[in-house]
Amino acid sequence: MAVDGSKNASLPLMAAALLADAPVTLRRVPNLSDVANMAHLLAELGCETDATHGTMTLNNVDTSLTHARYDIVRTMRASICVLGPLVARRKIARVSMPGGCSFGARPIDLHLKGLEALGAKIQLDGGDIVVSADRLKGATIFLGGAFGSTVLGTANIMSAATLAQGTTTIESAACEPEIVDVADLLTKMGAKITGAGSPRITIEGVEQLGGADHHVIPDRIVAGTYAIAAAITNGDITFQDFPYDYLLAVIDSLKQVGVDVRKVDESEDSRCCRVQVTSSRRLKPVRVTTQPYPGFPTDLQAQMLALLCLAEGNSIITEKIYPERFLHVAELTRMGAQIFREGPTVVVQGSPKLVGAPVMASDLRASASLVLAGLAAEGETIVTRVYHLDRGYMQMEETLAALGANIERFDPDKELAREIAEGPESTEPLIETTMPVKTVKVS
Repeated sequence: MAVDGSKNASLPLMAAALLADAPVTLRRVPNLSDVANMAHLLAELGCETDATHGTMTLNNVDTSLTHARYDIVRTMRASICVLGPLVARRKIARVSMPGGCSFGARPIDLHLKGLEALGAKIQLDGGDIVVSADRLKGATIFLGGAFGSTVLGTANIMSAATLAQGTTTIESAACEPEIVDVADLLTKMGAKITGAGSPRITIEGVEQLGGADHHVIPDRIVAGTYAIAAAITNGDITFQDFPYDYLLAVIDSLKQVGVDVRKVDESEDSRCCRVQVTSSRRLKPVRVTTQPYPGFPTDLQAQMLALLCLAEGNSIITEKIYPERFLHVAELTRMGAQIFREGPTVVVQGSPKLVGAPVMASDLRASASLVLAGLAAEGETIVTRVYHLDRGYMQMEETLAALGANIERFDPDKELAREIAEGPESTEPLIETTMPVKTVKVS
């Protein structure tokens, strides 16, 4: 299977196009609801987007627009990425506080701290953050926070600093591959950036940035999710463009569990290569702690937890990035999982099987974990509120079905109407794992 382009890279890459004086073309952009929302937001900011088959061209046609409205911004946290480019290129930005998944506080104080260090004036007006500066000035900025470096904050400040006067040094910068990808695009646009991928990034400000043509990196979270799908179903999947080097912590944990992750051709570039993932019938317990890159990513914690529900023995997962990111635990226990939580740590007592049940998704990665659990469970699993999935996975049900899963997305309102019309004989389960577009009733 092919690995989609990275959502977590695409969104700040799209925002960075606000800095350009010429069109920016991005290739391998995933067709996701978050990407569509970002394109909508950019359109309201005077940046036209033209997307066809994964290729997106962005062009600033009106640089007088500076207000990122609440109605759009509330749908995704990554919308905050427009803040830095707007104030750097257009001297003022008015951005509503961002939304996204609900699994604990994720403040943007480090974003504002960085922009203030660059000389911006910051105000709060009617729920909007208003940031202004005639021209930003280079500075040394420490971006470390209580739970590590900020990825979106690093992308935001790095983008803003490209047009600042003088030199900017970001200390305790996020080291994620997505930051390197944003730096690569900015460099193609004419920025002068060194150190991306390390805790210290240096940016020499320039007068203007031009257009560029850029391929988005493969999505390491999507790749990791489907690798865990292979493991939880005792499956066998061969991936094209698997970001092996970006998933070393995950691969290490999977190998301890008993999953074989093997490069098909050892001579290939391990940053993006063909990989085969297979699983033994016996899964072993493991200890996992989420950490900033290159540690185990928090975005794969829920999926790994689903896998460890079937391991023989007790596993321990500690969440160091978002300590409250365990809303999926209660739903997995409905399927027979033995999980015990104490603060930021859960103990998973492995069991021989999971049992299908109606469960409800609470956020993007929790949705994926419940779908994976449903693939391995006995009987039928119905996962509701899977609109979260569309924020990070391109037609997950179609991808899994193509790999042999018995899975289908359906509208429960239409299904109920059909059952009433056809009578009680039509209520026999048609599928093992179903993913409705919406719940029958959502309070």
